Amino acid sequence: MPELPEVETIRRHLAPRLEGRAVSRLEIADARWCLPLAPVELEAAVSGRRIQRLRRRGKYLHLELADDVHLLMHLRMTGTLLYDAPARPHSRVRFTLDDGHGLRWVDPRRFGTGELALGSEAMEAFFAARLGLEPFDPEFTVAHLRALTRISRAPIKAFLLDQRRIAGVGNIYADEALFRARIHPLRPANRLTGPQVAALREAVKEALAAGIAAKGASIDDFRDPDGVQGSFQDRFLVHLREGEPCPECGRPIRKLVAAGRGTYVCEGCQARPRRPRRP
Repeated sequence: MPELPEVETIRRHLAPRLEGRAVSRLEIADARWCLPLAPVELEAAVSGRRIQRLRRRGKYLHLELADDVHLLMHLRMTGTLLYDAPARPHSRVRFTLDDGHGLRWVDPRRFGTGELALGSEAMEAFFAARLGLEPFDPEFTVAHLRALTRISRAPIKAFLLDQRRIAGVGNIYADEALFRARIHPLRPANRLTGPQVAALREAVKEALAAGIAAKGASIDDFRDPDGVQGSFQDRFLVHLREGEPCPECGRPIRKLVAAGRGTYVCEGCQARPRRPRRP
């Protein structure tokens, strides 16, 4: 949690409020947030600089500051970025803006991170080492996805969760996309047919677009910057619906483990792959 739709929801809420404003002060109360950089170093690099753009790359929020300074933030499992929120438990970082408003980073499990990149080359190298193409990128074609799947024997669920292959897809949207594409999460990626790859590409985009339209899914901690929950959890087709009837065939939805994650599947619509024959 949060995945691409949740992070994009945050970006859309905050961009009009932050772009053009300066960070009067950055206060980092938890040194773990910016390791290996010391809090005082990151505070000095950000404080006093004007925010030019708030971008998103995969699950990262990218704060583009004056003088080619970039703050790259990841919410991980329980991070929340709140606008004008009062002091509360688990507050790790606070941004004060030049108009008197502010942001508060709240993170009970302390997995969220903030990293500094000085210069566009450093920023681009940071993302290139961690992220593949985004599903909405024009270059994310059927041919591109087919080339990636052909060289991977990993189960397709694990393939989708690998951010170096596709940026932004996490557990929720992988389940929803695989159901839409009628592909079992345990099917090896290199055993997908051409039509299945094409269906998967469209299904990933559809699931993410539906999540963005619903302003994200609030299962545990996710809230938008005003503290409001998303609604995509009310529209899940399979995720978290163990034992409930499939919306297509009526067969009970199963929960299994794929890629080390709880995974939801209708094995009526998503045929389980056959085991390869032993010689």
